[in-house]
Amino acid sequence: MKTHQSLIVNYFLATFFLCSTSLHAQNAPNPADAFDKTTTMISMRDGVKLYTEYFVPKEIKQPLPIIFMRTPYGISGWFERGTGSFLKELVDEGYIFAFQDIRGRFKSQGQFVMQRPPRHQTDSRSVDEGTDTYDTIDWLVKNVPHNNGRVGMFGTSYDGWLVVMALLKPHPALKAACEQATPADMFLGDDFHHNGAFRLSYGFEYAYELESSNENANFKFDRYDTYEWYLKLGALSNADAKYFHGRLPTWNNFVNHPNYDSFWKGEALDYQLKPLAVPTMHVGGWWDQEDFYGPLRAYEVLEKTDTNHLNYIVVGPWNHGGWERRDGDKLGNVDFGMPTSKYFREKIRAPWFTHFLKEKGDWNQLEAITFETGLNQWMSYDSWPPRKDITMRKLYFRNAGQLSFELPNENGPRK
Repeated sequence: MKTHQSLIVNYFLATFFLCSTSLHAQNAPNPADAFDKTTTMISMRDGVKLYTEYFVPKEIKQPLPIIFMRTPYGISGWFERGTGSFLKELVDEGYIFAFQDIRGRFKSQGQFVMQRPPRHQTDSRSVDEGTDTYDTIDWLVKNVPHNNGRVGMFGTSYDGWLVVMALLKPHPALKAACEQATPADMFLGDDFHHNGAFRLSYGFEYAYELESSNENANFKFDRYDTYEWYLKLGALSNADAKYFHGRLPTWNNFVNHPNYDSFWKGEALDYQLKPLAVPTMHVGGWWDQEDFYGPLRAYEVLEKTDTNHLNYIVVGPWNHGGWERRDGDKLGNVDFGMPTSKYFREKIRAPWFTHFLKEKGDWNQLEAITFETGLNQWMSYDSWPPRKDITMRKLYFRNAGQLSFELPNENGPRK
């Protein structure tokens, strides 16, 4: 959900929209040209209008479902670049696409609140990300031409959390949801804290990026070595006193809530999730440095009440958002022997949406699909963790950077 300094923008541009720089690719027609683009401001129940773009195929033979994504990072150009990368498999299948700047970000009206808490159900005038999603879907199915009244959502990181918020009280037209790397608990396992340990540069720079402006903003350090800069910062209180001056609510929350108190518990999905009414796929990466805890925890909580078999999970050999990279055959120097990201998009996610949004094709996958490194193959299980043929073992650090399943000798040297 958060990346170091300005890398959040570069991540989406370089990772999600990665394309060939060959002359052929540069001159090839953009698949987005086959769509009619419409921009609009959609009114929410409290009168705030949210900037939305939707794309309808120019040649359409029958009504199509809508694939919908919401984001705080700015939607301009996402579809045009994404048709050749992270959206390609869905474009090839045939959908209407819609994208939206969330409340208070970029071209949308209203006030932005980082991970806006769910509203009080007793207050009919209150709003949250769930009501904004509900109101938008309601408008889309009533106003976008040639749609079949069925909507699917997906998104990664913050955008994945927005998908989860849509599930708390879903619009009847929402028929499939694919949350990818949602955070579930910002103190115990995701993003700002890892098992309670505060990530200083991460929290500082991300809070500034999203809350100092309605667009992505980068804090201007006065030196290249930011590690040295943070050492000279001193106490955490200096950040607000010297630079933020009370303007960043998220930073103030970090300082005011150093322990796992009611504030962090109130934001955690453990206390928000309700039994699923929409088929939902959770996606995570074994080496996700930001939100590995989130999708596994969301799946685990929802599984407790999943009597209708709507809860699924996919975990592959990726870091944060790696499933959207072109091939995913490698992570650093580790070779997985196959294009894992392409496989996920083509063989798992695309058939998932086809089945639930177009009611065609058989979704015959088991509940859990994971990539087993070493064997370098996809495995399927009827539950996660698997109930059968699994032995839990402990792995220990050893000298010289080694790992071992054998318990170290407590009397041996420690290096």
